[in-house]
This record gives sequence, C-alpha cells and structure tokens, in this order.
Amino acid sequence: MRILDLTRLLPGPVCTLHLADLGADVIKIEDMGAGDYAAPALRALVHRNKRAMRLDLKQPAGVAVLKELAAKADVLIESFRPGVMGRLGVGYDDLALINPKLVYCSITGYGQTGPYRDDPGHDLNYCALSGVTDQIGRSDEAPALSNIPVADLLGGSMTSAVGVLAALFDAARTGRGRHVDIAMADSMLAHALVPMVTLAVQGETRPAGTDKLSGGLPCYSLYRTSDGRQLAVGALERKFWDIFCDVIGCEHLKPLHLPVDAATSNAVRAELTELVGTHPLTYWEQRFRGTECCVTPVLRLGEALDDAHFNARGMVIAPQEDGAAAQFGCPVKMTDYTFEIRRPAPCPGEHSDEILTEAGYGTEAMATLRQQGAVG
Repeated sequence: MRILDLTRLLPGPVCTLHLADLGADVIKIEDMGAGDYAAPALRALVHRNKRAMRLDLKQPAGVAVLKELAAKADVLIESFRPGVMGRLGVGYDDLALINPKLVYCSITGYGQTGPYRDDPGHDLNYCALSGVTDQIGRSDEAPALSNIPVADLLGGSMTSAVGVLAALFDAARTGRGRHVDIAMADSMLAHALVPMVTLAVQGETRPAGTDKLSGGLPCYSLYRTSDGRQLAVGALERKFWDIFCDVIGCEHLKPLHLPVDAATSNAVRAELTELVGTHPLTYWEQRFRGTECCVTPVLRLGEALDDAHFNARGMVIAPQEDGAAAQFGCPVKMTDYTFEIRRPAPCPGEHSDEILTEAGYGTEAMATLRQQGAVG
C-alpha cells in the first residue's frame, strides 16, 4: 500500500504515521522551502517508518513528478486550503483521470464546502466553534486549553484514517477511488456525544465541569492529595463506589453514590476532598492497588512512560540512538502483526532519488529535475 503524504504538522502526519506503522509505504512530500516546519522532536515522533522527498509543485516539472507517483499510488493525503491542489493541476479530478482507483483525502479545518471553507483556523478554533471548548474545564473558570490538540488528532488524524481505510476497502472491490473530505470541525461536533445527550434531554448543556462525566458527580472526579497531586476517582458504577467507600473507611457514604440534590453532592465532595487531601499520592496508590474500584493516580507523562503496564504492552520504545528521545509504540494490537520501527524519521528529501528511480526516472532525468529546482 503506497501513500503520498503532502501534509504538515499533526493531523495528516499522525494519520499516515498510524498507517505507516501498520505497514504502508508512506512517502512524505515536502516543498522546497520550509517544508513541514514541525519541531525536530515532533518530526522524530510522527515521521518514523516513512520515506521523504521534496517537490516544487509550482513548477510543471514538479507537478509531472507528482502525477507520475500518483499513477502508482493507492492513497494521496493533502491538507492545503480548499481549491489549492486543483489550481496546481493535481486535484482529485485531475489525478482520478490518471489513477481511477486512487483514494484522495483532503484534511481541512472546515471542509471543502460550506460558508467557512476558506477560513483559516487552528485546533483551538475548531473546538471552540463546535461547542467542545465550552465543555472543557471548570464552571468557575475560563474554558481550558488542552495540551493534547483533540481537533487535530481526533478530528484530523483518526477520522481521516477511518475515511481512507473505508475508501480503500471499497476501491479494492470496485476499482474506483473516492475523494474523502475531512473537516476537523465536523469531527469535533460529531464526537460531542455526552453534552449532545444532555442537550436532548434537558434542552441545554450543563456548564463545563458539572455534567455527569466532567465533575458533576463526586464518584467521578479528581481529588487533590496532600502533596499537590491528583487522584482520579472513577467509581461510576455502584459496585465500584461501594468498594471505594470500604477502602477509605467511609461506609456511610455508600447510599450517596448518586446524590439526589446539589447540597448532598457538595457535602460528599467536601468530605472526600478533605479525606484525600490528608495523604500524599503514593499513599493512595498503595491503598487502592489491586482493589478494582476504578481509582488511579493522575500521572505526569514522564511517569506514564515509566509505568510497568505501558511497558508490558510495548507502548514505550527506548531511544534508538544516543541523544534521541523515547517513542510510543503502535496502539493497534492484533494477531499475526508485530510492530517495529523499520526506519527512523527521514530528513527532508532523504529518499528523493530512491523514489524517483522506482518511478522510472533515470540518472539524467533526475539531474535535470534537480537542476530545475523541481526536486530536492
């Protein structure tokens, strides 16, 4: 499976990262200028198992090379503003004439249609416009900003992967590809499920931090420990709440699993806040270990990378060379598949000659392309 990846930063590169980890031959195509200007540490994480080349699509020769590659590719993924690829002569309609089976995925903020299609934006904007930001944080504070860009990753990366794989499955049966139109704002709206239920039932959403799964219930909340850390209590089901109450020595709280009014809820929360706050996080980790009542420490990322469970699952890959950082493993586990890092993240244009040779270009033709500045 060959994938041409013309995207930058997070949404497209993380989509193709997952596909590359699963065995696809991903060719990362960057322009001759800044290219993908992601930080080196990010490039190292999201471009492993890919090859790289540089093309100038503003030159006819560069466009010709991309068409040559697209003729033999299975997928092309791009993240330019709507209409840009078409103006360059490499839009879906152009490449479908060359390769009818090609799956062509466009990732944008607001999609290929609609009144906002040409508007610029970032993760923050897509979450804000879709009603998601309004639901993140605490009711007594401004909406929170997540250091995990959910619109980029959930909206851009994962939804694109789903669309591409569905279109590939169909293309394998029918011989016809599709243009997959992914809008990150669309995906955020489509995944706002819990507040959507609240809206349907009550006619309006609850303020941030007060809905069932965002802190409105004492049995499903975060509590500060004496050393300033946090304990995650997820005793949403009654059986887990009963065990939780036994462990902390508060059997009298068992009937108050789902408080019937705000006063009772506040009283239960206040008692738990005071109790949890009397001991450090390590104390509570030891008390709850093996109790099976959905209580966990809130770990920092460095601690999570050291956690025995994630290491046993192969989710932490030790640095491959001196000075390099650890990487995460592939989250997809399945029979007859063993994840491996086949190649480290490439430098821009590292495999241009190799890819051009596979496409049928000879030494002289490649030299001419480089002389013209069409390939780097």
